[in-house]
Amino acid sequence: MYVRGRVAAVRDDDAAAGREPKHPAEPVEAVEPLGVAEPAGQRPEEEPGQGVVTAFGQQLKLFRTRAGLERPEFGKLVGYAAQSIASFEQGRRIPPARFIDRADEVLDAGGVLKALKDEVARAQYPAFFRDMARLEAEAVELCAYDTLVINGLLQTEEYTRAVLAMRRPLLDEETIETRVAARLARHEIFNRWPAPLLSFVVEESVLRRPMGGKTALRGQLEHLLLMGEKRNVEMQVMPLDREDNAGVDGPFTVIARKGGQQLVYMEVQARSSLLTDREETRLAAARYGIIRSQALSPRETMGFIEKLLGEL
Repeated sequence: MYVRGRVAAVRDDDAAAGREPKHPAEPVEAVEPLGVAEPAGQRPEEEPGQGVVTAFGQQLKLFRTRAGLERPEFGKLVGYAAQSIASFEQGRRIPPARFIDRADEVLDAGGVLKALKDEVARAQYPAFFRDMARLEAEAVELCAYDTLVINGLLQTEEYTRAVLAMRRPLLDEETIETRVAARLARHEIFNRWPAPLLSFVVEESVLRRPMGGKTALRGQLEHLLLMGEKRNVEMQVMPLDREDNAGVDGPFTVIARKGGQQLVYMEVQARSSLLTDREETRLAAARYGIIRSQALSPRETMGFIEKLLGEL
């Protein structure tokens, strides 16, 4: 079952026949609605996502003018250039959390600006990923199988920049910088407590592809070794010479939330789907278990990555 505009919907064939779905969706409170529904849970990247940023900018300008402050004067108080203030007010740039906190205090906004902070932060992600960013931050367990690039949670800044530079059509430099910052911010998941259980299986070909050049790849592989030392992180490589690989249907991520609810996130060509049907998520979790059993063990994986580093 797909999430449509964050609201779980019954299968079309069941609805058309007037039957109850075989496996009812989890309570809709788990994935709250936030706007107009889209077919099959797909979120195109060009979907307007700047509404909250524009609204924040308008509020910011109202509070600034009410306080009788010009942009240069206000900028000095919050530690930002007047040009940056103008960009924030016009919705052309996404303000960082520290700016929002400081602006709320300086302008005596009474928490109005801070109240928008979480939604403004979500706007830094492409539209198709915003639901996943929220779920990722709430996950108690996350299991990811990747076949094309290293998982975003494990990417270094240099590797991330190289991946984004490869996007077609081309992303402008400002968008790339925003996306890089957003992807690095997701790394906060490794600092959470209680620590979520994180499992990653990646195809060997991904680790051999010199995305961004050999220097970038070396830095990325060294980073993987460091991440693999964390007690709540398990990394595994699926070797190219494996005759058995249950991941033939492509990459996916299984997310478990507090209370036991599971969801499955899939992404392709800047479109995403979020499965909530219990039977489908159960099968996906089982499939991930099979993939793990076919891949190298975490200990073998660390040795394999060290070997790759020696070959560079």
